[in-house]
Amino acid sequence: MLANAVYIACLKGTESEANPQVYLETPLHPEKLTVWCALWAGGIIGPYFFKNDGGHNVTVNGDRYRAMITTFFIPELNNHDVQELWFQQDGATCHTARATIDLLKDTFRDRLISRFGPVNWPPRSCDLTPLDYFLWDYVKSLVYANKAQTLDHLEDNIRRVIADIRPQMLELSC
Repeated sequence: MLANAVYIACLKGTESEANPQVYLETPLHPEKLTVWCALWAGGIIGPYFFKNDGGHNVTVNGDRYRAMITTFFIPELNNHDVQELWFQQDGATCHTARATIDLLKDTFRDRLISRFGPVNWPPRSCDLTPLDYFLWDYVKSLVYANKAQTLDHLEDNIRRVIADIRPQMLELSC
């Protein structure tokens, strides 16, 4: 089981499509979503979108990451027939906070591959990180082709693209 989060921005054009001589004002930083998925040869858990209690998009910190693990990931994992599964995550600070590592050790015991975990995470390994080298590139290529104009539309596109990924694709990537 591999897990990772990524930022996906809502890309909007800067030129008027009706009149290319007219430039539209755009914010300095694009609106974005923070989306998380877990992946194994048998399926995908997620997407999970990080939002606050008011439903607004937020970035990930240790508290939000642990809340996602306890309220979303572990219950979803329990819905699948997986035993003795290994869990791997990258070295992001929210992933490697002491409280996060303790929570993951309680869940996966010595089957945790992570910075500060029982087995150290191997950075930049395309064979061991298909989320970075397969899933997110694939999702972004299809999502950005659709040019979502709102974050809600972007979220819908991400959900659709991930739902359409077939097990055969996952078997090849893991």
